[in-house]
Amino acid sequence: MVVHKPGIGDSSRVGITVSRKVGGAVTRNKVKRWLRVAVQAESAQLHGLHDVVIIAHPSAAQAGLQRLQAQVAQTLSRVGGVR
Repeated sequence: MVVHKPGIGDSSRVGITVSRKVGGAVTRNKVKRWLRVAVQAESAQLHGLHDVVIIAHPSAAQAGLQRLQAQVAQTLSRVGGVR
């Protein structure tokens, strides 16, 4: 799930939240790492100033890096629009 709004300040911001519903501490940290890598790789999709919060669902623990990266890319392109 993604929540976004027009950003304020000098650059776009992306926040990541992973609740205990996703799993234990090790699983949550793994999902956060995957999402951070995906956001770094796909940050070019985010044009303009946006504040984005990515909320991980429990299924993210089984998704894997490649699937999460594809979903993040698709979402950031929708949020950021086309330049």
